[in-house]
Amino acid sequence: MESGVDPRFGRCPTFIVVDTESDEYKAVNNSSVGSAHGAGIGAAQAVAQLGVEAVITGHVGPNAHMALSRAGIKIYTVEGGSVREALEGLKEGSLTSVTAPTVGGHFGQGGRGGRGQGRRRTG
Repeated sequence: MESGVDPRFGRCPTFIVVDTESDEYKAVNNSSVGSAHGAGIGAAQAVAQLGVEAVITGHVGPNAHMALSRAGIKIYTVEGGSVREALEGLKEGSLTSVTAPTVGGHFGQGGRGGRGQGRRRTG
């Protein structure tokens, strides 16, 4: 619960699934994290199968947004902070609800952004 919220939904290594009534939680590995293509869709399908009602993330790309929306999963974004802080924001109603993708496709892959994904200099 003290881990930081990853800015990349589809490429986050782990989902923290929380029962908001009991505050019980479990960590679930994201099997799509290393996918060459379709990480957002795969991640969205995985959380839908877990029966989640909402996702809190830093950013969500177009394919993940579409898949989450079709599954009826609400999407919220936060700028940094811990999972615990994000959950508190959800309960307080202070998180930003997302109705469109917040980044373009392939965010967080290669040199296109995301934590530790800076551009490589040559020469």
